[in-house]
Amino acid sequence: MLLLLFLLCVVGYGVGRFRRGRGGWVFYGLAFVLFAVSACGFLPAWLLTHLQAPYATRPNVTWAQRNAIVVLGVGTSRVAATGEVGPMIFAGDRLIEGYKLYHACKRTGSDCKLIVSGGDPLHYGRSEAEVYGDALLDMGVDRDDLVLETHSLNTWQNAQFVQPMIKAYMPQRVVLVTSAVHMRRAQIYFEHFGMDALLVRGDYVNARPTWLPNGWNMALTEMALHEYVGVLTFHLYNLMGWNAPPSRYGAA
Repeated sequence: MLLLLFLLCVVGYGVGRFRRGRGGWVFYGLAFVLFAVSACGFLPAWLLTHLQAPYATRPNVTWAQRNAIVVLGVGTSRVAATGEVGPMIFAGDRLIEGYKLYHACKRTGSDCKLIVSGGDPLHYGRSEAEVYGDALLDMGVDRDDLVLETHSLNTWQNAQFVQPMIKAYMPQRVVLVTSAVHMRRAQIYFEHFGMDALLVRGDYVNARPTWLPNGWNMALTEMALHEYVGVLTFHLYNLMGWNAPPSRYGAA
């Protein structure tokens, strides 16, 4: 979003300079309108509704004999004073939801694996999966039930690298946990790699419509646009033949 606003202003400056002031105001006006509808919450509210609405209601999970609960990483944070690496602010709800599902699954007496997926894209020295895994162990997850995927650096790799783990375990039920805003893209990627998962949101975000601009709405606009671009990129890559071929985890 900030890049788009910057480009509109650059184009406006260029048009105004080379056409001696004629037409540049159109691009400045577009930049202002885009900033206003984003920062005042109207654009992110519309974008988020279309992303999150299908996942607003948490489904009732019927557990099978063998179950895999997949929790996707969303980042880590490092304490500057100590170097300690922990889950970032948006990770908490995913971890809580993953644990709640695991606990409900174990109560049925079924076999339940909790797969945490996420590498170390920020190069903090510990992967998201390791950091989240420590938190889940402290919450009461059995170490034998915890599976860590520590190499993925994005959602595409989450799906790509989790698929062999699912194939090896062969669960009858797969549950995917991530944020509602992230769910559509994650679902598309996981289905591409043959994983038909039940989708359970960890969190749900809302814009704050207001007459005064605020940074929260701008951040949500950026977040939502990132998801739409990811979905469009997936379809473009499929069209161009650049994606890895689709597969089923049960395939030979």
